[in-house]
Amino acid sequence: MTSGIVSGLGRSGINPEGYENFIQTDASINPGNSGGALVNLRGELIAINSAILSRSGGNIGIGFAIPVNMARSVIDQLIQYGEVRRGLLGINIYSLTPDLAKSLGLESTQGVLVSQVAEDSAADKAGIRAGDVVTAINDKPVRSSTDLRNAIGLLRVGERIDVAIIRDGRPRRVTALIPDPTPQQTTSDAGGANAAPTAGAGAIHPQLRGAVLADAAEGGVLVRSIEPRSPAALAQALRAGDRIEAVNRQRVPNLARLQALARGGGPLVLTVRRGNAIVLVPLRAP
Repeated sequence: MTSGIVSGLGRSGINPEGYENFIQTDASINPGNSGGALVNLRGELIAINSAILSRSGGNIGIGFAIPVNMARSVIDQLIQYGEVRRGLLGINIYSLTPDLAKSLGLESTQGVLVSQVAEDSAADKAGIRAGDVVTAINDKPVRSSTDLRNAIGLLRVGERIDVAIIRDGRPRRVTALIPDPTPQQTTSDAGGANAAPTAGAGAIHPQLRGAVLADAAEGGVLVRSIEPRSPAALAQALRAGDRIEAVNRQRVPNLARLQALARGGGPLVLTVRRGNAIVLVPLRAP
């Protein structure tokens, strides 16, 4: 048995792809202690010891524990289903940065930007759209993508949730039903057979360099291909076959208009049609 203090709450970044809301403590956690109880001075369980921050493998006084409410949710699901069934809303998201918020005309960075909505998902049925900003789940503020992932992932199948969003600068509320999770269909790339001849990129945003762009026959700008190892390829934001329809919510009818809006290299948010889906693609300032 050992003792220590709680030095932080809501810590993340240990496993960016997982569900993170760690309690940070300097109570000694050594190899083999994972899964042990972290209790308060009254002997009440508050967390399950999980990980340490260390370069050598030894304890340096920075440990992380899973809050008991997260552990209890997993336990309840194991008892009921024999497995963990994570709630799924069916959206791709970005945490709001000051540059991204400015590009979207938002005054606050609280919330997460919905970049894509999966077809026939809970979000789709609730009326959530690409470009919406989710600010709260069941009246609990959402400040980052980690907050939203944790909030949704710990919900039970069949729960109804109240989702607060901002759309076109106006607050809205929608209700979503968390379904039994099933594999989501992948979105196919759009075809580019009707594209106009390739035009030069000219002075354009750095993260678009290397993307071969052309006027699309149906309007907008077609991404015909992306040169390997180019800035556009390294950014991994666009795909061949994407059709860019708007930049910072301004419609883009052709390549000339895209060049005019993207010149200067500031932060951009592209509205892209990818197959049957609309995807928001943020491009950071260099």
